[in-house]
Amino acid sequence: MARARHSPQGNSPLRAARLAIPATLEQVCADLDKLSPDGASGVTPSMLSGWERGRHTTSIRYRTLLADYYSQPPDILFAHQDIQLSAGSENPALLASHRELRNAMINVVNDAEEYLAVIGSRSRDAHYLAAIESALAARPELVHYRILIGPPRHPELPQHLLRLLGLRDPHDRSLGMKTLRMGIIDHHDVPERFFCASEKAAVVPVPSLTSADGFDSGVLLGPYAAERLIDHARQCYAAARRIEHQDAITALYPLPEQGRPKDRAT
Repeated sequence: MARARHSPQGNSPLRAARLAIPATLEQVCADLDKLSPDGASGVTPSMLSGWERGRHTTSIRYRTLLADYYSQPPDILFAHQDIQLSAGSENPALLASHRELRNAMINVVNDAEEYLAVIGSRSRDAHYLAAIESALAARPELVHYRILIGPPRHPELPQHLLRLLGLRDPHDRSLGMKTLRMGIIDHHDVPERFFCASEKAAVVPVPSLTSADGFDSGVLLGPYAAERLIDHARQCYAAARRIEHQDAITALYPLPEQGRPKDRAT
């Protein structure tokens, strides 16, 4: 799990609310399960502890659930998680050319040691995609999240996803966890988004500052914001439909047989 670089000093408002009841982590989770329509809220004691300590970011769904449970507004309960986003300790850097944007994205990939999260369905830059493949080949322990928002727009992306399957088996847990996690969010009401993030930095493309159809502008973010985006990717993966075998990928964007790398799992 991604770790925030700064933990709150003393009790966070979220932990203080629990201790004021008083209740254990397990008791709160049991109460939340009882309040859920299907009898399972999805909150575990370890998740709740991580949120209380500011090590992980609570999603909007669970913020609403906990705010109702504690009868306190989210902006108070989760202030310890959000304060550093507005503290100005990490100033984003503007990337104002295609070269700057691509180089920054490749640098994020090359520097990733624990996590590499990529979201978007339009990737087709060969150098960038090759850098991701090289990183996964060189660092077997690197956990890679690849989330598509809607189907691929260009054939280069599904070809890349198939090559990832050739490098790793998404179902392998020989290192104690899945290290390749690929999914697609194909609900029409979900807004498209793009970013590339490691535990050290993140690049978020923005609309071009020079032309209506250019891919040449973005912002470079520091480690705290980057780890928040890794949490974002983790939440997206939890909600995504899995595309972790060859048939699922080719169904999104059919490719000629000669363009399909051999699936490692077959």
